[in-house]
Amino acid sequence: MSKVIVITGTSSGLGLATAVQFAQKGHSVYATMRNLDKKDDLLTKAAEKGVSVLTEEMDVTNIESINSCIARIIEKECRIDILVNNAGAGFAKSTEQATYEEIEWVTEVNYLSVVYTTKAVIPYMRKQRSGHIINITSVGGLVGQPFSDLYSGAKFAVEGYTEALACYLTEPFGIHFTAVEPGGISSEFMKSVTKKMGLDQGMPEDEYAPILQKYLGGMQKRAAAASAAAAATGTTTKPVHQTPDQVAEVVVQVAENPDPPIRIRTSEWAEKLCELKTVADPDGKKMREKVIGMFLS
Repeated sequence: MSKVIVITGTSSGLGLATAVQFAQKGHSVYATMRNLDKKDDLLTKAAEKGVSVLTEEMDVTNIESINSCIARIIEKECRIDILVNNAGAGFAKSTEQATYEEIEWVTEVNYLSVVYTTKAVIPYMRKQRSGHIINITSVGGLVGQPFSDLYSGAKFAVEGYTEALACYLTEPFGIHFTAVEPGGISSEFMKSVTKKMGLDQGMPEDEYAPILQKYLGGMQKRAAAASAAAAATGTTTKPVHQTPDQVAEVVVQVAENPDPPIRIRTSEWAEKLCELKTVADPDGKKMREKVIGMFLS
């Protein structure tokens, strides 16, 4: 059955891959992005796969832009079945070094934007008594990591937001919620870290430098080890950093699940990193049932 799917942040990376894969499944895909001048890569990839997507302008940090975009889609389709909150941005800088403007930005683009878009869509899903909101979070939303304090704080917020909504909107209204938790995504990760930390201008000379060197060195070792293992075995089944298409496959599988998880990691590496926090309740459903029993029974 064809569904109406809205995806944010589709000009590149995971959002682009997810839009194309949903279109390949025969769904009506509304691929949104802040700047429609950047839609060419998406449309080219869709054409290569023999599918089409519909593009809409949406700035996820602008409430008016969000509401007007959702209203246009509802006017055309009369429903929205799935919202994928993909738009976001990596950020790696210590709290001390970050400016107040950067702190506000990383919080809004990675957390508040999810709240804004979810708020815009929930009334329609509630009235139709069905829907699924999929929030792209991160292993950084479960495990705090060096120089990711502000990014992890925003992603932790999305995790808590997703859990809370799932406790009281799923059973009465049929609206499902899932947090998809990738590790690194190969096309974006190192480039984003380098730019956000100012490393494209050289290594800083301050008291954080030795910690930063250990952090970057560890990432490089893990990436090199994964590449060597892949070359030796001819496989990429255990990557540190997945491709956008690999993560998109998980998103589509979650959307097709009639009883979807509340949270899911997208790779073995991500599972291993998060296992101390997830081993007792991998998909988050036990915690939901406990909360419902304690607060809503």
